[in-house]
Amino acid sequence: MSQWNQVQQLEIKFLEQVDQFYDDNFPMEIRHLLAQWIENQDWEAASNNETMATILLQNLLIQLDEQLGRVSKEKNLLLIHNLKRIRKVLQGKFHGNPMHVAVVISNCLREERRILAAANMPVQGPLEKSLQSSSVSERQRNVEHKVAAIKNSVQMTEQDTKYLEDLQDEFDYRYKTIQTMDQSDKNSAMMNQEVLTLQEMLNSLDFKRKEALSKMTQIIHETDLLMNNMLIEELQDWKRRQQIACIGGPLHNGLDQLQNCFTLLAESLFQLRRQLEKLEEQSTKMTYEGDPIPVQRIHMLERVTFLIYNLFKNSFVVERQPCMPTHPQRPLVLKTLIQFTVKLRLLIKLPELNYQVKVKASIDKNVSTLSNRRFVLCGTNVKAMSIEESSNGSLSVEFRHLQPKEMKSSAGGKGNEGCHMVTEELHSITFETQICLYGLTIDLETSSLPVVMISNVSQLPNAWASIIWYNVSTNDSQNLVFFNNPPPATLSQLLEVMSWQFSSYVGRGLNSDQLNMLAEKLTVQSSYSDGHLTWAKFCKEHLPGKSFTFWTWLEAILDLIKKHILPLWIDGYVMGFVSKEKERLLLKDKMPGTFLLRFSESHLGGITFTWVDHSENGEVRFHSVEPYNKGRLSALPFADILRDYKVIMAENVPENPLKYLYPDIPKDKAFGRHYSSQPCEVSRPTERGGKGYVPSVFIPISTIEVIQWSHILHQTFFPCLQVCMRC
Repeated sequence: MSQWNQVQQLEIKFLEQVDQFYDDNFPMEIRHLLAQWIENQDWEAASNNETMATILLQNLLIQLDEQLGRVSKEKNLLLIHNLKRIRKVLQGKFHGNPMHVAVVISNCLREERRILAAANMPVQGPLEKSLQSSSVSERQRNVEHKVAAIKNSVQMTEQDTKYLEDLQDEFDYRYKTIQTMDQSDKNSAMMNQEVLTLQEMLNSLDFKRKEALSKMTQIIHETDLLMNNMLIEELQDWKRRQQIACIGGPLHNGLDQLQNCFTLLAESLFQLRRQLEKLEEQSTKMTYEGDPIPVQRIHMLERVTFLIYNLFKNSFVVERQPCMPTHPQRPLVLKTLIQFTVKLRLLIKLPELNYQVKVKASIDKNVSTLSNRRFVLCGTNVKAMSIEESSNGSLSVEFRHLQPKEMKSSAGGKGNEGCHMVTEELHSITFETQICLYGLTIDLETSSLPVVMISNVSQLPNAWASIIWYNVSTNDSQNLVFFNNPPPATLSQLLEVMSWQFSSYVGRGLNSDQLNMLAEKLTVQSSYSDGHLTWAKFCKEHLPGKSFTFWTWLEAILDLIKKHILPLWIDGYVMGFVSKEKERLLLKDKMPGTFLLRFSESHLGGITFTWVDHSENGEVRFHSVEPYNKGRLSALPFADILRDYKVIMAENVPENPLKYLYPDIPKDKAFGRHYSSQPCEVSRPTERGGKGYVPSVFIPISTIEVIQWSHILHQTFFPCLQVCMRC
């Protein structure tokens, strides 16, 4: 079943989540019409490969044209209209930046997988639940409402400032008119009346000045409260969502809404600043005893300027964290001399800043690490931000050709540090820029989330474990000494993240039974609702009786699925995480020949199958084949192994004991479409005598020697013996 078909079968509450991330960037109509084709493309790889992304975009448009041709024959006017509009929008929006469409589609597919995994969970995980809190959504709406209210208030004070200017011009005209009158006229009744009028105008002017300043003071106060109590908190929540998304969690959206709020506030503050400057001009032209402008304006201008500085400093964010194009699902792990990409955005989008803001990247700028390892960034580390850099029109810059290079240390520390020491070192990539706008000069600086530097790809699994543990355990984005004393993580959060690893990396998350098995392996407990787990238990201490850690075991399984059994895993045919004891409980009452697939607990990156049968006297017997590892699976696809597997027992004719995938699915129905070829049929030699050859085929065979009968048959297996069967 395709991923899209699975999505359509979800409950309404999950379908509503799906609806939220389909928009004009990637309309749901396209997802529906081209479901299978879209799922067959490698959008993740294309998101970091411009040539590949260009080809995929062209093919996407071709697919749309084919759909247009089909619906045109059906004379579906509405669908024809929508498809033409969508094609035009896609071509216009992504023609200059094809990688963006790959990012959008990749993110949508990934989010679908996460939602499918969440639907299989007994309850929503604690991390995801906290990110989708109703109070957070309510705050988002309040922020947008208050920003709009401030913008409206500033427009009102703009009118007040204009009214004051007109009133003062009228006063100035009348006053100068009196000054030009003859002395005899100045003593007339008309003159006295004009003086009274001028006094009334001055009183009105004074009142209006005080009123305008009072309104501006209130706006400044409300802006200050909004920024410090709500907007910055909203930004911090977005950064936390970004942290979680980096380790496989829900996609972090909302940055466009934040940009809108930041931009409107910046425009309002600059407008307020200009209004204060106009009031100063008016006061310079005409002042009087008790004039409120000279007294209040300087302090108000200082507060507005401070708010502008503060707003800009918070608006400079890392939109997409550092990531190697070769490992798009392992962000924040960087290998020396390998290029990585990172994207910055200024949330204040003003046309005056386009191509005027140059950003410089550096590494460990303000940090003195305990390690001897020091790095520099090679490549283009200075670029200008532009609105054209992003298809959504944000003011951003993307560094695509940066490479970390390790500097030689006189202390000779390089190569003397263990893998764990290296992969527990955290580094920071810093970005600096300076903004000159409307007479203000503002220095900005932001940093990526902590990254782990590796020099060999073999260090990647442990480095990724460090990234997971850090971002699960802390909201602090710059605690580079975190692993000096890493705090424990709650088991419920950690298991949720483990499920995300499977949903994001291999397309299908873990259900409650699978998570229970992992919890038992970690804590020897059947419940994972409570308790904590230490970093050492997760990644450094060997599992009881084993020569490897829990994380090494789990990472090897992820690698096995990705490279060798991905279609079977996505279809849900691999139970995977089930103990031997649970396995036998599941199989004992099933029909003979019922089998299930599980990951080996004793072999790294191994998968085995166990089937049930009955002895002549009716006793239940279980048989497990020696686990298949990536070496064997590279030679023979796993689906073909299940199809062709044979057992020789007591000198009988070899036969395939695998009949039904648990609970009762006929084997060929489950795996038929994954067979690489049809089973080899019996062939006869040709009539050309010795020149005719009988085809041969590799078949995995196990032999079972009966030593003694007990509750379970004692077994001896040859490890995936590959026999050349000649017909």
